[in-house]
Amino acid sequence: MQEQSRKLVAILAADVAGYSRLMSADEAGTLALLKKLRSEILDPEIDRHAGRVVGSAGDSLLVEFASALSAVECAMEMQRALAKENSNLPEDRRMAFRIGVNLGDVIADGDTIYGEGVNVAARLEKLAHPGAVCIGRNVYDQVKGKLPFVYRDLGEHKVHNIPEAVAVYAVDQPGNLIEQALNAGPLVLPDKPSIAILPFQNMSGDKEQDYFSDGIAEDIITALSKMRWIFVIARNSTFAYKGKAPDVRQVARELGVQYVLEGSVRRANDHLRVTAQLVDGANGIHVWAERYDRALADIFAVQDEITMSVVAAIEPELYAAENLRLRNRSPENLDAWGCVVRAMPYVWVWTVAETEIGFNLLQRAISIDPDYARATSLLGWLYAARAHLGLADPPQTLATAMSLAQRGIDQDDSDAWGHVTVGYVHMVGRHFNEAVAALGLAIDRNPSFALAHMILGSTYGYGGEAENGMRHLAIATRLSPRDSIQSATLSTIGTCHFMRGRFAEAVDFQHRAVKLRPHFGTAWRSLAAAAGMAGDTVLAGMALAEATKLQPDLSIAWVEAYHPIVHSKDRAVYVEGLRRAGLH
Repeated sequence: MQEQSRKLVAILAADVAGYSRLMSADEAGTLALLKKLRSEILDPEIDRHAGRVVGSAGDSLLVEFASALSAVECAMEMQRALAKENSNLPEDRRMAFRIGVNLGDVIADGDTIYGEGVNVAARLEKLAHPGAVCIGRNVYDQVKGKLPFVYRDLGEHKVHNIPEAVAVYAVDQPGNLIEQALNAGPLVLPDKPSIAILPFQNMSGDKEQDYFSDGIAEDIITALSKMRWIFVIARNSTFAYKGKAPDVRQVARELGVQYVLEGSVRRANDHLRVTAQLVDGANGIHVWAERYDRALADIFAVQDEITMSVVAAIEPELYAAENLRLRNRSPENLDAWGCVVRAMPYVWVWTVAETEIGFNLLQRAISIDPDYARATSLLGWLYAARAHLGLADPPQTLATAMSLAQRGIDQDDSDAWGHVTVGYVHMVGRHFNEAVAALGLAIDRNPSFALAHMILGSTYGYGGEAENGMRHLAIATRLSPRDSIQSATLSTIGTCHFMRGRFAEAVDFQHRAVKLRPHFGTAWRSLAAAAGMAGDTVLAGMALAEATKLQPDLSIAWVEAYHPIVHSKDRAVYVEGLRRAGLH
């Protein structure tokens, strides 16, 4: 008789969703498919990740692993392979597994294990959707930051025969979340209060005053974004609704948020009237509303009051505990603020003409108010963009960009734009570690800063860490799912695929990027390289022609010297793709 012993293991529990229905419809076919999936997918993945099957009855599976990382990797690889296999089957024959992973102390009795750790794994599996993976907090603590997945906190659940509530996390591939957002699929609510601030309606009767109402909404977005316990949709997604009259409940569904803030602005001479309404997106009920009649000079105080009222309505206890300054340092001059507001739509578009419009507006803002941090940092960003686009001498241009970004940080260290610009400059200059550090500081100051996550994703992609890149791109896409910079996100996803040698996927995403923004030079350049490596010489040549229109001095020598790809071996593949496209 074998002796019992105790050990700490990671336990994977899996079963087939709707197994009884499948068996009722076709018993022989269901058994044959289950055996096929076991022999061709599940068992090989278990072996590859050094797992050991300790239970297998009917459609269920119980596997132990020495490592939580191995268990979660195995679970995700199983689901990826099963999804691919199911895509080739009629919908009524597909076999989707639910998987739960727990880390626990178990009793080993021969080839079998028992104990609460096993029971919790089984309960986690029941909480998972078909085709999905759920893990416990103890597993999450082991794998977070070590695997290229995205984790969603589902809260604590009381489960059968387990005394204490179980903290549950859903695990997903970054690419799945990106596709979900890009394809306008239903978005799951975040695990914390979430809000979208729509552009405020200009009631002044003067179209030229649009920038003023836009600026008020944008500053409220910035102030709320600094609070890490609120999930704030990026301005590019909310401003997609500008000029429309959407149903607030529809906006909440499309952006995947709990609350929507809308309002209006009437400016008359030196007086200002602002109205604001906070609406519960689930039912359209007004949570809070207010009207402000103030002198124009009080605009920043009004922004603060609206922000504080919104926060107090959403989460008063957290607001009381937060105790921080809500907005960035105000400019000394409203005209400088107006120039920055007008420049914002041209900052992140990566096209020649629009970059120059933003450049001129920001220079004017700084001439009016030399100590305006946001203007200084944004101007540095556009200098870096010029180098990235190949429009100016990179070393000198990046030095100027860095100088401006550092000055912006000196003027207001709390503004995330200075730090994101430093990170962008380092990325373009191939300084990987410095870029990651600076972008981390930007995200620390503004956790809802979609662009910072996107540039960090790009940095990881150029640095050869494509899976980390995809993880941050998933976050960026969720923060800004209906985005005017979606083309840049698509192009960056394409870069990550390229760096992993997935050239057909890279072509697809770069192609989607240039369709959205036909004057996006870096995407055309990367499309040429990807198509060249994929063997589509016709598309590669066409893409190269478009790239050289936008960057006339594009050459192999320029790519070798200045393209942001960090490692020479990766850059050599990019260069080879461009050679095949016809670049010399």
